[in-house]
Amino acid sequence: MIKSMTGYGKAVLDIPGRKLTIEIKTLNSKQLDLNLKIPGYFREKEWEVRGMLTQRFERGKIDFTIVTEVTGEMLSYSINHPLARKYHEELKGLAHELDAGSPADILSLILKMPDVMQTSRDEMSDHDWASITAAIDESINQTDKFRINEGKALENDMMNRVHEILQLLAEIEPYEKNRINDLRERLQRDFSKYSGDFTGSAPDQNRFEQELIYYFEKLDITEEKVRLQKHCQYFLETLQEPVSQGKKLGFVTQEMGREINTIGSKASDAEIQRIVVQMKDELEKIKEQLGNIL
Repeated sequence: MIKSMTGYGKAVLDIPGRKLTIEIKTLNSKQLDLNLKIPGYFREKEWEVRGMLTQRFERGKIDFTIVTEVTGEMLSYSINHPLARKYHEELKGLAHELDAGSPADILSLILKMPDVMQTSRDEMSDHDWASITAAIDESINQTDKFRINEGKALENDMMNRVHEILQLLAEIEPYEKNRINDLRERLQRDFSKYSGDFTGSAPDQNRFEQELIYYFEKLDITEEKVRLQKHCQYFLETLQEPVSQGKKLGFVTQEMGREINTIGSKASDAEIQRIVVQMKDELEKIKEQLGNIL
């Protein structure tokens, strides 16, 4: 099973006096990168929230947000006077620097600034926190389902590309046979042509045949083809493992790339080189997809 690192989950919760919207967005990253944006009264619970996210998301860039909306009608409000005065000083100073004059509605503007208006419900009950953790877990589950669905699309794409590499590998065989025959004929023709230039004893035909065998062994790509086929099969088997194996698949593609490159370096044939280029293109697209897989 393949799981993408791209995901999204959302949960909405109503508790006395507040409406909470919990969102999780995940993107690809080599390590686990957590970014939490939560209200101030959640700070004491931050490490618990981090623990929940770390337990479920082993890798990726995780943006976790809790947005609160006050809904209670009976809540008592208070103004954070020191913070309000600080905002007032900053706004007046900015207006002076810009020679803009103080805005007429500066007080209403200050009251809208973060954390100026405070409510008496800054403490959460155990019951409220239990409801919130359940909502966080729901958003995590939604994100996980999103990642699984995205992973299925990536899995199908990579399977098709591996099968395409195998098909291209099979297309090499007729060119491979012709390549050896053509090369042998050319070397035999050149040998006959240049051996007539010797004034002394004629070149040793047996030694020439031995050199041909050695040369053809160096150009033989049978082992590379067999290894590439096995690597492709192993890649397909790894896709079906119950746990997403992005790193392992990355190592397999490295081995596939080595065999494809070796085939290309030994080819000495334009058609085989063309097929090798196509295989490299498919492999590069697989590597791009692996960058977003757990």
